[in-house]
Amino acid sequence: MFRQGDILILPVAEESVPEHVRSSPPAARDARGRLVLALGEATGHAHAIPGPGTLVLERDGGGFLHLPSAGRLVHEEHSAIALPKGWFRVVRQREYVPGAVRSFQYVAD
Repeated sequence: MFRQGDILILPVAEESVPEHVRSSPPAARDARGRLVLALGEATGHAHAIPGPGTLVLERDGGGFLHLPSAGRLVHEEHSAIALPKGWFRVVRQREYVPGAVRSFQYVAD
């Protein structure tokens, strides 16, 4: 398990990745050629994978990441995290705010 700011990355077995994910077109890379897992609301900084890999995003802001070889998760305000090759579930973490109209909000990074 890997965590960087509001992003949680969980290794998963390839067999557990849904077929619709494996056959979906990958997310586009940004202008710098990175796979962006999440953009920071406050700063515009990004949690991103700069090297080879594919990312299939889902509506909740999470998704699945496939790294055919080892990779790195980078962010301008966090230390880089080395990731092994394989499949990963990407989770955008939320925080509980008691009494808020929206009880669960994405963690601001």
